[in-house]
Amino acid sequence: MFVTSAPTSDPTRTREQDQERSRWRALAVVMAAGAMTLLDVSIVNVALPTLRVGLNADDSDVQWIVAGYALAFGVALVPMGRLGDARSRRTVFMIGVALFTLSSAAAGAAPTPWVISIARVVQGFGGGIITPQVSGFIQNLFQGRDRAKAFSIFGATIGLSTAIGPLLGGLLVALGGESYGWRLVFYVNVPIGIAIILVARKLLPASAPSKGRQSLDPVGVLLFAVAVVLVLYPLVEGGQGEPLSARPWWLLGVAAALGLAFVLWERLWRRRGKETLIDLDLLKVPAYVFGLSLGTFYFAGFTAIFLVTTLYLQVGLHYTALQAGLTTTPFAVGAAVSALVSGRLVERLGRWLAVIGLVMISAGLVLIDLLVPHLSGMVGVKLAPAFLLAGLGGGLVVTPNVTLTLAEVDPVHAGSGGGMLQTAQRVGSAIGVAVILAQFFAALASTKGDYAEALSMALRTTIAFIGVALVFAVADLLRRTGHDRHPEPQHAAPDPEPRHAA
Repeated sequence: MFVTSAPTSDPTRTREQDQERSRWRALAVVMAAGAMTLLDVSIVNVALPTLRVGLNADDSDVQWIVAGYALAFGVALVPMGRLGDARSRRTVFMIGVALFTLSSAAAGAAPTPWVISIARVVQGFGGGIITPQVSGFIQNLFQGRDRAKAFSIFGATIGLSTAIGPLLGGLLVALGGESYGWRLVFYVNVPIGIAIILVARKLLPASAPSKGRQSLDPVGVLLFAVAVVLVLYPLVEGGQGEPLSARPWWLLGVAAALGLAFVLWERLWRRRGKETLIDLDLLKVPAYVFGLSLGTFYFAGFTAIFLVTTLYLQVGLHYTALQAGLTTTPFAVGAAVSALVSGRLVERLGRWLAVIGLVMISAGLVLIDLLVPHLSGMVGVKLAPAFLLAGLGGGLVVTPNVTLTLAEVDPVHAGSGGGMLQTAQRVGSAIGVAVILAQFFAALASTKGDYAEALSMALRTTIAFIGVALVFAVADLLRRTGHDRHPEPQHAAPDPEPRHAA
């Protein structure tokens, strides 16, 4: 008689494997929500012509359907990131998803322009609640290489969601037709949002680590929110044919005064031993400041690319919404592929990835600028290689920048740090869209309807914004390289192996 013993298993290893799977499942949940909010930044653009007809909306209505989302999104990011840091991040996340889902349904069912405008403001606020929780969860759930990998997925999601929005919007408009297609653009969020809410409570950790129950800094929230509104308002409220000089720029002076009051209040609040809305020490961290600046100027150029290209294709060349979306799809594919690859390389190459990526984007946009005036027939196909090159570059920028910018941020402040980074990107997007659209329509008027020339003018400004981002990337690269060559004095001996500029 033979006795066989059952194989033994290591309970500790099994528990670690379960925790590992739980982390990546949680990441999938927050990535789905993040993608949903980012899609709405660009997906609405291709639906605007049919929305205008379907609701009898005028220029002002259409402007606020786009601007209301951007305003609310930008205002909510930092305060809601702070709320996630201070309270249960899972609860804040689920509230944001519920608000986004309900407002999406309301926008899809809107009978009048003012109803959809209000729904878009609420939708933007819901997106502003969700987005900083994504970076917060990544900071809290992952360490080391896993964190870099998670941020690479985050970067791919940002690039892919923004770039694929026009294609998805075009598909939905084609599916629903001119009278109903624009409603599908909003309704598509409803089943996704419901599914996320159902699984979030099970898969997401109950709360982020915190040092006791933190103050929410209500005065700081109010000062910051009003200042952001006053910065964004003149950038997003102008009509298509209105010159930049006609906008209420005096509000920026008021915003600057409120910004100073905010900084003074934060210092006072901190001296009282309270948790501030923004950790002002972050602004003393070079990696964070360089990354914040790079992201602001990159998104100033990046976001406007799809808007002016859509106008050129749909209005200038009479492309359908689907054809316009397909034209920019190579950018989305390139960005997704390179973002995933860059996550594996960021520890080794660091800022070099952003430098290379920004050069590639610039080259792709210059190529489009040179080609557009000379193209006739199959324009989308002929521009595909240039969009692919620009997309491959874009994927090398977003992921490494997020990873390197937040690398030295305390996970306890991950939500507010990530929210501040996202706010800078939203402000950059608003600046870029306002400036580039104004130039686009000014060129259109001066050339008596030459959409190719208008696109070229817009692309040159876009390239200038990307160029400024490149300056910050190079400056940070030189700083990091110099730091590696000259270690801090407190180290007793140099590292036995050279360190990379990561």
